[in-house]
Amino acid sequence: MESKNLKQTVEERALAALDPIVAAEGLELVDLEFVREREGWVLRLFIDKPGGRVGLDECSQVSRAVDPVLDVEDFIPHEYSLEVSSPGVNRPLSKPAHFERVKGQKIKVKTFGPLGEPPRKNFTGTLTEVAADAISVDVEGAGSFRIAFKDIAKAHLEFEF
Repeated sequence: MESKNLKQTVEERALAALDPIVAAEGLELVDLEFVREREGWVLRLFIDKPGGRVGLDECSQVSRAVDPVLDVEDFIPHEYSLEVSSPGVNRPLSKPAHFERVKGQKIKVKTFGPLGEPPRKNFTGTLTEVAADAISVDVEGAGSFRIAFKDIAKAHLEFEF
């Protein structure tokens, strides 16, 4: 299996299997990634809770809850490490509800392909609107851009100190 396909397959299967488990623990699976690092493969889960402030206790709780599921489902064909953490200040945004929570704040969006005039793939600005199928971002000096969810490769909150 090609590693890109493996990465995508593992992420999709992990999301489907683990999202309900994390929800049953009273937490939200904000995002996950399956990445190859110097030490080997890592399945990293980013969790959150209403009001934020995820601590070590919640990370341990989720780790204990998902570990047996990963063993039973057994869809990762080689050794890997499991990490559970908070999304941090530059939290990833992937679901419409995530964008809705940070409306009015500065975000950074990377698209799969170039959009707008002149064409660009990176948009940093204020999130002004969240619709069912798209968001609008005001980029200083460049105007407002409507970006469909299907075109978003990655997005995160741009924390300002």
